[in-house]
Amino acid sequence: MLVAEEVRQTPALVARKPMLRVVVGITHAQTCLTLTGHLRSLREEGFCVTLVSSPGELSDRIAEMEGVEVISIPMRRGIAVIADMVAMARLWMILRRIKPDLTEFSTPKAGLLGTLAARLAGVPRRVYMLRGLKLERSGGWKRHLLLMSERLAAACATVVLCNSASLRAEALALGIGTNAKLRMLGSGSSNGVDVQRFAPGPNELGPSSGLPADAPVVGFVGRLTRDKGVPELIEAFELIRAVLPNVRLLLVGWFDEAEDALSEDLQRRIKEHPQIQLTGFVSDTAPYYRAMDVMVLPTWREGFPNAVLEAAATGIPVVTTISTGSRDSVVPEVTGLLIPPGYPVAISEAVLRLLRDGDLRWRMGLAARAWILEHFVDERVLGRTTDFYRTLLESE
Repeated sequence: MLVAEEVRQTPALVARKPMLRVVVGITHAQTCLTLTGHLRSLREEGFCVTLVSSPGELSDRIAEMEGVEVISIPMRRGIAVIADMVAMARLWMILRRIKPDLTEFSTPKAGLLGTLAARLAGVPRRVYMLRGLKLERSGGWKRHLLLMSERLAAACATVVLCNSASLRAEALALGIGTNAKLRMLGSGSSNGVDVQRFAPGPNELGPSSGLPADAPVVGFVGRLTRDKGVPELIEAFELIRAVLPNVRLLLVGWFDEAEDALSEDLQRRIKEHPQIQLTGFVSDTAPYYRAMDVMVLPTWREGFPNAVLEAAATGIPVVTTISTGSRDSVVPEVTGLLIPPGYPVAISEAVLRLLRDGDLRWRMGLAARAWILEHFVDERVLGRTTDFYRTLLESE
C-alpha cells in the first residue's frame, strides 16, 4: 500500500516542480552560430530556454535545430541611441513577462542592453558571456565609450564568463570586472568542438570546388573583415604565390557589413582573383577544413576562435596571431605557429614553412587533434557551463 501510494504521488510532485527558465541573448542573427550546441545542452539539462536575437532566418533556424523558443528584438551593432533605448525597453518588458531565473547575454550590444535590462527587471542571476573586446581595435572617444559600456555590462552582471585566459587577463587589466567576478571555465571556449564532425579525413569537395588536386591549399574560415586580418592575408598570399605559383587560397566565409567591413576594391579583388576560392556563407564548414593543408587566422582580436579549434580537431596546423584570445588557441611550435598581427611577411613566412615541410604539418596535425581531445570536446565544455549555471541557481 505504501509503495502504491508513493508511485501515485510522484507524478503530481514532479508536475508541481517549477522548471528553471533561462534567457540567452545575442545581438545579430548571424552570431547565433556561436550558440550551436549550447542551447540544446541547456534544454537537455532541464532548463526552459528562450533565445533573444535580432530577427533573421539564421536565428529562427538555430532555435528550431536546438529545440528552443526564439524572440526577435531588433538590435544594431553600432551606436544608435534611440534604437538602443527602444531595444532595452523591449528586453526589459520581455524579461518582466518571462521572469527567467538566469539570463546570459553576449556580444557588445546585447551584453550591455541585456544585462542592464535584466538588472532592472530583477533577474536574480545574470551572466555576461565575454566573447571578445571590440575596443581593442578602437581609439579615442570610441574606445572610451566601448570601455565604459563593457564596465557597465559587467557591473550589471552577477558573473562575467570569459572564454579564454588572455581575454580574462585583458578584461581584468582594463578594469572591466574584479578578479572574483571574471571567471573562466576549464581551459576556456564557449562551446568546444564536435570532434566527430570535425575530424581528419579525405578531401571530399571534388573538382567543383575549383581546387586542383595537386595544389597546396591555404585556408581561412570566418567573417571577411579587417579585424580578422583579411587585408594582410591577401597581401601575404601574393608573397606565397611568388614562391609556390600553384597555391590556392580558400576563403570560407562572407563579406560582413560590419564597421570593419572590407573596402569595395578589396572585395572585388578577392572575387576576381583566379587563385582565390570564395565560398560565401556555408552552414557546414567541416568538409572545407579537410581540403586545407594549412589554416590561417591573422586576426587582430578574438575571444577564443572556434575556427582554430575546429581546424585543430581536423588535424590541420594553424597559423594565427599573438592577439588576445587567438594566442590561447594554439600551442606554439606544437599545434601551430604564432605571429604578430598586421605583418603580411610574417604570415607568408609561417605558411611557407609549413607548406614546405610535410612532416612538420603531419606532426602538428596529430598534436592538434590530441590537444582538442584532451581539452575541448564539446560535451565536456558544454557540461561545465550547465553545471556552473546550476551552481549559480542553487547558491543564495
